[in-house]
Amino acid sequence: MRLRLPEERPTEPPTGYKIAHPVLSQDGTRAGFTGVSLGGALPYGALDEARCVYGLRHRAPHRRCDCGFHCVHDRAEAEALLCAGEHRAAVLLEVSVLGAYIRFERGFRYARQRVRSMTVGSCACGGAAAALADAGWGLPGWRVLRSACVRCVRGRISVSLAAFARLAGEGLRVRAGQGVASRPADLGLPELVAEAALLQARLDWFQSQLARLEKRGPKAQ
Repeated sequence: MRLRLPEERPTEPPTGYKIAHPVLSQDGTRAGFTGVSLGGALPYGALDEARCVYGLRHRAPHRRCDCGFHCVHDRAEAEALLCAGEHRAAVLLEVSVLGAYIRFERGFRYARQRVRSMTVGSCACGGAAAALADAGWGLPGWRVLRSACVRCVRGRISVSLAAFARLAGEGLRVRAGQGVASRPADLGLPELVAEAALLQARLDWFQSQLARLEKRGPKAQ
């Protein structure tokens, strides 16, 4: 006799927690995430469907495979993973578990998810996160980002927390975790130059978008 797992039909999608690395597309028009272990080579969006990491054609999550999104039930357990050295640059995600799922003692393996919120930790120097900057590594077509304060951005490719939320879409909320805020009086000339470069890059981007919209005309809007 074959044993079957009990079926659940929740009235609302279950909530789970996980850690991931934020990513930005090469052209800077899309934002998403990539896992820290299994599935780390497959970036996903704020609302996305899981695919088999082994390239098999079955639908995730398959009982005889490890495929599917993964999360834990307890927020504190996900936060504890951020203490590991290899995960210090990761962010904390709160997700809605969608579609078919398999429940385990500590979490879910499931087919679809919506990332509802992202909590960004402090900069590597301990300062409060002001942006997400190029972490120095990535995947084909995607740059991995990590939190950076005003001092440490230093002209690197970066996006503000609000811009990342906008690019990711789906109503994603982005929060900055604890950190020591930098005071303007503490900034030296190199830091002020870096901050000015970041502001100039933002201005250039807005001007290019305005020029593009003007060329399209009112009908395209």
